[in-house]
Amino acid sequence: MKVYQTEEIKNISILGSSGSGKTTLAEAMLFEGGVIKRRGTVEAGNTVSDYFPVEKDYGYSVFSTLFSVEWQGRKLNFLDCPGSDDFVGAAVSSLSVTDTALMVVNAQYGIEVGLINQFRYTEQFKKPVIFIINQLDHEKADFDNSVAQLQERYGSKAVPVQYPVTVGTGFNEIVDVLKMKMYRWKPEGGVPDVLDIPEQEQEKAMAYHQALVEAAAENDDALMEKFFDQGTLSEEEMREGIRLGLVSRSIFPIFCVSALKDMCVRRTLEFLGNIVPCTDKMEPAITNEGEEVKADSSGPVSLLFFKSAIEPHIGEVDYFKVMSGTVKEGDDLINANKESKERITQLYVAAGATREKVAEMKAGDIGATVKLKDVKVGHSLNEKGCSYTYPEVQYPEPKYRRAIKAVNSSDAEKLSEALTRMHSEDPTWIVEQSKELKQLIVHGQGEFHLRTLKWRLENNDKIPVEFYEPKIPYRETITKAARADYRHKKQSGGAGQFGEVHLIVEPYEEGTPLPQSYKFGGQEFKITARDTQEISLDWGGKLVFVNSIVGGAIDARFLPAILKGIMSRLEQGPLTGSYARDVRVVVYDGKMHPVDSNEISFMLAGRNAFSEAFRNANPKVLEPIYDVTVSVPADYMGDVMSDLQTRRAIIMGMNSAAGYEKIQAKVPLKELSSYSTSLSSITGGRASFTMKFSGYELVPTDVQEKLLADYAAEKEKDE
Repeated sequence: MKVYQTEEIKNISILGSSGSGKTTLAEAMLFEGGVIKRRGTVEAGNTVSDYFPVEKDYGYSVFSTLFSVEWQGRKLNFLDCPGSDDFVGAAVSSLSVTDTALMVVNAQYGIEVGLINQFRYTEQFKKPVIFIINQLDHEKADFDNSVAQLQERYGSKAVPVQYPVTVGTGFNEIVDVLKMKMYRWKPEGGVPDVLDIPEQEQEKAMAYHQALVEAAAENDDALMEKFFDQGTLSEEEMREGIRLGLVSRSIFPIFCVSALKDMCVRRTLEFLGNIVPCTDKMEPAITNEGEEVKADSSGPVSLLFFKSAIEPHIGEVDYFKVMSGTVKEGDDLINANKESKERITQLYVAAGATREKVAEMKAGDIGATVKLKDVKVGHSLNEKGCSYTYPEVQYPEPKYRRAIKAVNSSDAEKLSEALTRMHSEDPTWIVEQSKELKQLIVHGQGEFHLRTLKWRLENNDKIPVEFYEPKIPYRETITKAARADYRHKKQSGGAGQFGEVHLIVEPYEEGTPLPQSYKFGGQEFKITARDTQEISLDWGGKLVFVNSIVGGAIDARFLPAILKGIMSRLEQGPLTGSYARDVRVVVYDGKMHPVDSNEISFMLAGRNAFSEAFRNANPKVLEPIYDVTVSVPADYMGDVMSDLQTRRAIIMGMNSAAGYEKIQAKVPLKELSSYSTSLSSITGGRASFTMKFSGYELVPTDVQEKLLADYAAEKEKDE
């Protein structure tokens, strides 16, 4: 492949829900572009995009796939992204380096929740959007309904450039209202016959044409003035208006396609080649330091790495975008994130598993390389004297978690290494070694996501693993004030141990003042704060430690030891062994011995006094609560609501748009363990949800009683 200049390069993400036909569309584009001689199919497992063993075995896309098509003197770089919500991380990474989003709509269903979710990321990255209504050859295809849904959700910005003359199994003709021609295909698809629009379609075509002209004119004052003067625009003027509208996201063109029959794919490529903005026409990237980085091939060399993959027989392949400059084989660059040197030994243009070597790549291009030492996703390599780093991509919060362990304990270290490597390939696989729960936990976007991780561990790394239910990170706190004292005394010949601590505990909320006195058993305890420490706990919440000792009853040098003893008990609450939080401790009295008192004595006295007071302060268990937002087709609203209610959810609000309902609820983490699987089962995979940690709240009494009984049984078993 020749070296393309920046103004000849276009970078495009292919997005859409599962089953919309993205991989089939990619095959048709590769075929039309002459990259492949024969189109593969998902069913046969021989497509360019789905080339990893796990993708062939499961029959769905797991990773984004880079491929390039040379078309009309332009290089079109495509990233074909998985449609499943479970693999949304690949779509997010791709949008961070591409300039346009090609969003594939399934003509059978119209707008689906996966497409809605992915569209939100195009908003986040401010990318132009083109809608492709695919599968118009399917017997249940409904073009008009798909357009109506797009316009209901995205308004007049969604404008058809084409419409089908017929849909269903007889689909083979479309009217293009930009060119004002009709295209007709033979059964094998490919190159169409270009015809005049028949008389019976003239009125409909003119109505669509006029709407497209108006949408194009709105993006430029000169075009708008010409439109008002002449009532129309030339094809070239419409192209310029559409191009400007794409960049400003004020127009979302709609195209027709049957990817399976290779109908209208050539026309789509022609539109992409002619009208979609080249990478140099997009807004410059902004570094972490606020510096603009323009796609300029004469600028300093800067590469941004957005994807890493371990490929059979090759090892690690790293994918990058040339943000600036011209990178060449043999270049020595600096990793700005690690401050280490890397050499670019080879440069590749990729088409799935097939790679073609090139000598250099210009700003704006996307390529791959191998044999790098320290590069991870999100890192940048720059030439000497340049230190560009780029903002981290914000991935969605995980929605599914499982504890994991190797079946063979001897594989534990190997498992840890494999999980770390897999996280670098897909940052939405999050690995947590929980000291609190004493479990290795993997977080992902759904059951399929983690099932894929398990498949790869067992088939690629030969590490048998098992998933099991992760523990819940409960917290403990108190609900009233209580007092206790404890004397630690030990004499065993020679120097002894002595320390006595009197303290008060009470619930703490931000901003609550320290009382001047407390009453317990008819006795009043006056408080004078000599020193207050507010400690933010690593596990959330606070400990407020107040020194109210008068008359030197305890030497100040022993107070850190008392605090240390209290902290040790906060790490293992008395109810369930969970971390405790949101407690104010007032040390108001005590005793010491001139010879036998030492730090260990006061640490033990403080710890035991705190334990007794905590138990007397009506302790309660807190559970983590998550804000959950469910997007669900209106038809399934009742079933989803009923299911949420069985999960102790509190519904916070509801709204609707374009046939989808959005439910907002607060749900305990305990009840979300397998929610992604249940929601998919209830809705046939047509709903999705997000979850984000909200805070801790008291568990219901019946739940607390069960937790206490389970903890007591576990302790008894351990003893």
